[in-house]
Order: sequence, then structure tokens, then C-alpha cells
Amino acid sequence: MSDREPMTKEGEVALQEELQKLLTERPKISKAIAEAREFGDLKENAEYHAAKEQQGLAEARIREVESKLSRSQVIEVKNIPESGRIIFGATVTLFEMSSEKEVTYKIVGEDEADVKKGKISYSSPISKALIGKEEGEIIKFETPSGFKEYEIVSTKHS
Repeated sequence: MSDREPMTKEGEVALQEELQKLLTERPKISKAIAEAREFGDLKENAEYHAAKEQQGLAEARIREVESKLSRSQVIEVKNIPESGRIIFGATVTLFEMSSEKEVTYKIVGEDEADVKKGKISYSSPISKALIGKEEGEIIKFETPSGFKEYEIVSTKHS
């Protein structure tokens, strides 16, 4: 079993863009530290301490993003032929039996998940119940608030 984390192409692009933004901020932070040093006594220099803290946070995030990118396995779902089965990266429309409402989710990597944007992690209970299933099937899974039941309306690679 690979220790690489699945990630959609969109997730990879978003992380690369964030990394580039952080890397362009580096010189600005260094300049702010240099300017703050000129104010004198570093023990009581709030500007210096704030800039050093900002530098620490930025460097930690740079390392984190670089690590995620190096550990990721990018899956371009658009290049995988449609089989009617739900796979990582698929966009799935479901009919929730209890509320009689349709919901649409895209199954993504853990770092990309954002339920408000309709993106759910492949490791979530609903994704685990969905992966490998086909349109028309009914899934049932347990949530912290009880069991949920959905009918799979459609699945597409997008």
C-alpha cells in the first residue's frame, strides 16, 4: 500500500499557487524584520517580534505545503474512462431519502475537503459508502447523528 495521498488536479494547482504566494512573501517578511531591527532594542520591539512570528508561520506553512505536494498522488479523473462506478475524484448527485432533497458532492483528498463547497474527503463515511457503487444503488451509512440513506442519482468524472 502506497503512503502517497490522493489529490485531485485542482487540489494540486491550489497548493502550488499557495506555495508560490508564500515564496513571494518571503522577501517582504525579511525586509520587515530588517526594518524593525533598526528601531533599536529588540526585547521591547513589537514590530520585530510580529515580523519574526509572521516569518515562522510562513516558513512552517511552506514546509507543510511542500510536504503535501511531495507526498501526493495526483489523480486526473477526467482522463479515466467513465464506467458508471463511483471513484476518487468523481462528482456524485444523491437523493437524500429522509429530506427528499438532492445533494451533489465531489470526492477529493483530505486536504481539499470542504463540505460547504460540496467537496468531501475520500476517507469520510459517505465517501467510503459511495466508492465502487453505481447509479441507482442505495447506500446506507452511519453518521454521528444516526443512519443516513441516499439513492445515487448520477456520477460523472469532472
